[in-house]
Amino acid sequence: MFQFGHLVQALPKLPPRQEVVSIYGQAGWQRIQQWPVLIDQLQGRSVETQLKGVNDFFNQLRFVDDVDVWQVEDYWATPFEFLGVGAGDCEDFAMAKYLTLRELGVPDNQLRLHYVKYIPYDQFHMVVTWAPSAATPPVVLDNIDKRIEPASSRNDLLPIYSFNGSHLWISKLGGGGREVGESSRLSLWQNWQQRLDDGSLRNPRR
Repeated sequence: MFQFGHLVQALPKLPPRQEVVSIYGQAGWQRIQQWPVLIDQLQGRSVETQLKGVNDFFNQLRFVDDVDVWQVEDYWATPFEFLGVGAGDCEDFAMAKYLTLRELGVPDNQLRLHYVKYIPYDQFHMVVTWAPSAATPPVVLDNIDKRIEPASSRNDLLPIYSFNGSHLWISKLGGGGREVGESSRLSLWQNWQQRLDDGSLRNPRR
């Protein structure tokens, strides 16, 4: 199983082309193939360049509610499923960005997935934050406001909790927060990791 608390050495194996095309079509296969190309292009670049490259790559996809893609209220798609269908909700954007940055070697303790409330729409939302140290204010990678901005300037986000590969916090968007346990307490997170390991692909038409 993927252990996100450690440096990941390689991407999950790409699913078979025939299976991808049968579910998501040729366009889905082409999008999936672009993911390892992106990682290869960003290897060895500055973290700031990696953040922008990853943020821009995934923000090209469409922002669509789970019920309109997967016919369920809440589904955390793996990056293969997200890229395959070409659309997803905020969790799909955030999880794909997080995993890609981990693949590029960004340390887990510099990254967090933040579950927040997006105040203008009064809806729950997920973003990624990065900070090189606990003493440094983080920046936010988002699919609504597509600019990478300091968390201190995102007054439109109300933090609820955050997590990474190993820890779970009652959250402060600007960093810190009270640790309340291990991220394995989140069942959706566990399920997402297992499906990523298994290489399972959900058909959006079922």
